[in-house]
Amino acid sequence: MSERENASGGRLYQELARKLMEELVAGRYVVGSRLPAERDMCTIYGVSRPIVREAIIALEVQGFVETRIGSGAYVVRLPGHNDVPGFDMTAFELTEARLMVEGEVAALAATQATAEDLREISSLVDQIASENCDPLGKERADRAFHLAIARATRNRAMIDLVERLWDLREASPESALLHDKARTANVKPVVDEHTAVLATIEAGDAAAARAAMRGHLASVLDSLLFATEEMAVEEARRATEAKRARYIRTN
Repeated sequence: MSERENASGGRLYQELARKLMEELVAGRYVVGSRLPAERDMCTIYGVSRPIVREAIIALEVQGFVETRIGSGAYVVRLPGHNDVPGFDMTAFELTEARLMVEGEVAALAATQATAEDLREISSLVDQIASENCDPLGKERADRAFHLAIARATRNRAMIDLVERLWDLREASPESALLHDKARTANVKPVVDEHTAVLATIEAGDAAAARAAMRGHLASVLDSLLFATEEMAVEEARRATEAKRARYIRTN
């Protein structure tokens, strides 16, 4: 059984989100109150931080809570007794699926890619680097990079799978919200990771390509997990600098 599932096979974050909704309905938290910190919720409910984060995002998407940078999650609306929690696929679920699927896609691409495929993939690595310099960048080059690798497999099913997973990443409200948070926290595609994937495909090494792609997507999972912490650190840094500036002006 996965760490992310309960004994009946359900998703743990959904179970936690339902518990939190029940507590909101029961009046444990009122509008304007702050939910316990993530680390405290881990202890209270016996789950990991990714599970807590997914549950909070599910409630945020439905308009029950609001996450404030450097402060935590606050109740902004109470559910009614007839409200039913709705769940879409989360960024964590989708990235887990991508790790499994795209690892094999990269391995197959390493045995099938042509010189033209490699030129296209290499060009897209450069585009990722350029896109990272754009504060309004939308990671289009990153998507194109992964789809180019899928096309290099010459396997229509693989191409459709990768394209579908990327479509879901953008279409799922919960996934889109967390990726937006990550982008706001300046978490962007890592060029070196994409370069490493390209190098293994160029070398025709299927095992190394699989490992490089899985390593890259494992890093994406870590980035999503710590996106809000990075936002909190940046907010704290700005607050400290503002206090220092005020102190200088008054002395």
